[in-house]
Amino acid sequence: MRRAGSRRLIAVVVLGSLSACAVGPDYRRPTAPVAEGFKELPGWKPATPADAIDRGAWWSVYKDPELDSLEQQVQLSNQNVRQYAAQYAEALAMVREVRAELFPTIGASFSATHSGTGAIPLTTTTGAGAVVGSSAKGSSEYSLTGSGTWSPDIWGSIRRQLESQKALAQVDAADLANALLSAQATLAQDYFELRASDSMQDLLTEVIKDYQKTADITQSQYKFGTASRGDYMSALAQLQAAQSQLIATREARGQYEHAIAVLAGAPPAQLSIAHAALATDVPVVPSGLPSALLERNPTVAAAERQMKAENALIGVAVAAYYPTVTLTGLVEFAGSSLSNVVSAADRVWSLGGAATETLFDAGERSAAVAAARANYDASVATYRETVLTTLQGVEDQLIALHTLQDESVTAGQAADSAKQAADVALEEYKAGTVAFTTVITDDEVYLTDRQTVVTVQQNRLVASVTLIEELGGGWATSELPKL
Repeated sequence: MRRAGSRRLIAVVVLGSLSACAVGPDYRRPTAPVAEGFKELPGWKPATPADAIDRGAWWSVYKDPELDSLEQQVQLSNQNVRQYAAQYAEALAMVREVRAELFPTIGASFSATHSGTGAIPLTTTTGAGAVVGSSAKGSSEYSLTGSGTWSPDIWGSIRRQLESQKALAQVDAADLANALLSAQATLAQDYFELRASDSMQDLLTEVIKDYQKTADITQSQYKFGTASRGDYMSALAQLQAAQSQLIATREARGQYEHAIAVLAGAPPAQLSIAHAALATDVPVVPSGLPSALLERNPTVAAAERQMKAENALIGVAVAAYYPTVTLTGLVEFAGSSLSNVVSAADRVWSLGGAATETLFDAGERSAAVAAARANYDASVATYRETVLTTLQGVEDQLIALHTLQDESVTAGQAADSAKQAADVALEEYKAGTVAFTTVITDDEVYLTDRQTVVTVQQNRLVASVTLIEELGGGWATSELPKL
């Protein structure tokens, strides 16, 4: 009767735990402030749309083999990305750890005792183990014990913890995707900065050749008395200033190359990037609708998963109001020889159950529930702020690309006009109709305008990378692990 009663108790508890509902609120994603379109998008057509690019390798839109090669090294070698990958692996392990709490804990122990009178038994060790030998009389006792403990998840506390841990693992997965995207975007930005330095070097090398010719002209005229020594010294100073700028540009290029090496996970000494001019085309990935950011930006996805994790913890706190049920069981076999240690005649077993409930805690549990709800409310605010910040980032890059596209046209026109003015001023100086200061001034304007053209093009490419990053690159919430 006792055995049948114990079995019925276990059955009732098991069935109850399987059919029980988890306490606490079920998760529903809160609304986010999302508009129907981008403010800065109407009326603006990207210079080179790229609707068919490989979204998994978003940098392929720039059609640069060198950039492709560097970007592929980020995922394999970047140490910051590896750190986030390790954190994600830890989160997956914690999911398995919490899931294990849903099942019983079973243990076993074995003991052997030899006792007697007279001489102490001699013990020898062989390859097969310990062998006891003695002429003294004695007896042996062997016992094998199995035990189990289980706390059924009747109120769903463990299931809520598991739900929270799964969401946190998805947060880490989104953080990993964001770290990878950030490293890739930073590398692309540094790459275009490096290429801008290359173009600046080309520009300054060209200008230095022109300045050298001007310095030679003034030096010759000075020797023949048709120009002052001041004109020659001004031309020489202009040449030397351009040479100094060229040296500084080489320094900046080297620093960008070092930064790219570190992003690719390599020592700076092991990476050399061949000289090449800055790209002239600025392709832009279509931005779609703002609501797509909820699915395509890993930062937004991480904030949304954090909300789910906090929501589940409310259920964990609420479950503390209910009693904790623990089932225990023990089976022990004993005998004087190994051959009969598991015989039914020598079996001892026991089954038991216990329930514990806190009767008075001075408001500790209600405070824990209130704290969990407050944490959830904070995560909702963080999520909505993340969406707003991301939308702002997209709008900022759209207007930047829009205005920089217009600026590149006017900057190019200004550089062409400055070139003509500088050429005219030099010819007039040769003819003796203008002072050499006019030549110097026009040359400086032309160099500045040419540098502006390079800088605007660099800013356009960097802004396009930032826009892709804000839009989530080729990432989507479908890439979150299904745990």
